[in-house]
Amino acid sequence: MSEPGVIYTATNATGTTTPEPGMIRQVLAYNPHLMLVRHTLEKGWKGARHSHPHHQMVYVVRGHILFQAEGKSWEMRAGDSIVVNGGVEHEASAVEGSEVLDVFTPYRQEYA
Repeated sequence: MSEPGVIYTATNATGTTTPEPGMIRQVLAYNPHLMLVRHTLEKGWKGARHSHPHHQMVYVVRGHILFQAEGKSWEMRAGDSIVVNGGVEHEASAVEGSEVLDVFTPYRQEYA
């Protein structure tokens, strides 16, 4: 992180990474309080069930994902969004090729 008050933007965002097969991640913008991340998911991708202390907002830009948390499932398509509180176990899978924007608060230091 840089000095307080400086915001990292898409013009100096990190490059893309492939944290697991079928997923491409790009950190777009962040400060110590918020982080915006683009995830591109291949059809058939299935993420591991996990939790983290960060609150997360998920917005589906394109495609179709299945999102699961707290024993419930949501089929999400372009324009759909959901909020997951920190500490809640969740997982997602791509029913078709998809693009998702995730907002985390506070920022995920391991992504920066």
